[in-house]
Amino acid sequence: MKLRYTGRAKDELEIAFAWYEGQRRGLGFEFLDCAEAAIETILQMPKMYAEHHRNFRRALVRRFPFSIFYTIEKTQ
Repeated sequence: MKLRYTGRAKDELEIAFAWYEGQRRGLGFEFLDCAEAAIETILQMPKMYAEHHRNFRRALVRRFPFSIFYTIEKTQ
C-alpha cells in the first residue's frame, strides 16, 4: 500500500504538533509517535476502520483527540 499525504493533512499534523508541544515540552513528539502508530496500523490493515463518510475511513489516534481520515484507492 502506498501512502500519500495531502497538503492539508501535513498542515493539520504540524499545527497539532505545535499546539501539543506548546502545552508541554515533548508532548508534541508523543503525539507524533501515536499518530505514526495509527498510520502504521492503517498501512498494515487498511480495511480495519469503518467508512465514516462516503469512501473516507477514520482512524482515531490513541491518547489524543485527533482523527486520521483516509481512503483506499485502487492502484493502476
